[in-house]
Amino acid sequence: MKSDLLAGPLRVALVTETWAPEVNGVAMTVSRLVEGLRKIGHYVQVVRPRQKHDADHPSDDVLVRGLPLPGYSGLQFGLPANRQLRKLWQNARPDVVHIVTEGPLGWSALRQASALKLPITSSYHTHFDGYSKHYNARLVGPIVSAWLQNFHRRTLSTMAPTHILVDSLTRAKVPGAKVLGRGVDAVLFHPAKRSAALRAQWGASDDSLIVTNVGRLAPEKNLKVAVRAFDAIRVQHPDARMVWVGDGPSRGMLERHHPDQIFSGARRGEELAAHYASADLFLFPSLTETYGNVVPEAMASGLGVVAYRDAAAAELITSDVDGLCVTPNDEAAFIQAACRLASDRELLASCRQAARNRVAAITWEAVIGEFEAVLHAAASGALSNA
Repeated sequence: MKSDLLAGPLRVALVTETWAPEVNGVAMTVSRLVEGLRKIGHYVQVVRPRQKHDADHPSDDVLVRGLPLPGYSGLQFGLPANRQLRKLWQNARPDVVHIVTEGPLGWSALRQASALKLPITSSYHTHFDGYSKHYNARLVGPIVSAWLQNFHRRTLSTMAPTHILVDSLTRAKVPGAKVLGRGVDAVLFHPAKRSAALRAQWGASDDSLIVTNVGRLAPEKNLKVAVRAFDAIRVQHPDARMVWVGDGPSRGMLERHHPDQIFSGARRGEELAAHYASADLFLFPSLTETYGNVVPEAMASGLGVVAYRDAAAAELITSDVDGLCVTPNDEAAFIQAACRLASDRELLASCRQAARNRVAAITWEAVIGEFEAVLHAAASGALSNA
């Protein structure tokens, strides 16, 4: 037992195959966790694939080789780094190894940390098995699911963002499954960031309805439902505008088929906050999320959200109070809800205010504290995967 670790700073080796400036929920979440741990005095060694602009990377980062992820331009996976990791951790043993992703680099880290008898924790961030049907690989879904479960059964604790996911992992005999939610920066994402100039750039008046979707433009995001919902809204509200914020493999197709819609590309920081707050209605039809950070960001920005009752939306939205949630895969219900919220301005206004109130107190500081507690428990020997 190393109970003395409970009172002091930890040496954490965190292994991830995605990292800022890559634009996705995992990279954003992991960056927040690392920044938070370092801020409260822990040493965090980030092991990740080398990126194009890494000349000024922090000295704590350990860079390994990576390759582009097929179908995902701009993202990559890390290659195995067995010798590098074994030597690294033999020379300076971390108190705990936390593995974020289950790719080749993640498996390599799992094997080497296990061989060195280091405590290991993990995160469950992405439904890779659910993605397979969107990339003409439906038959491999069950194989990927078994591969993911096998990975997480070898760690002391797997942290997932929702109670539904934790229940699923527990049923799959993954030990130590725990909820680790997501925070939202309610200072950055705020209704006050609404920009009249940006709305004018979109061709909108003060009274125009701006509908938006924020996130990666990719097949697994179920964007066709957002398209159909906006088409239905447009019948009732001809001056409504659709603004897509994000990039990805589906962007070209969407632009070709909808030249009258607005494609802003990926935005970050204050620009992203202004794009959220300058819209009115947020359509989020994805069913492949483990969480969906864009949902609380939209809510914090004061948008009316329409989503399937899944992931973050299931945890955060009470339908008809702070947004509208419908049964997963019921496309007709989703479109009907979108039209209803677009047309009922009184309901839209009340949902927008309630949405902001619902998420404003969900801080990253609290999430980082929960993460720190699990790492301490693993390092001290208080967790077991038996």
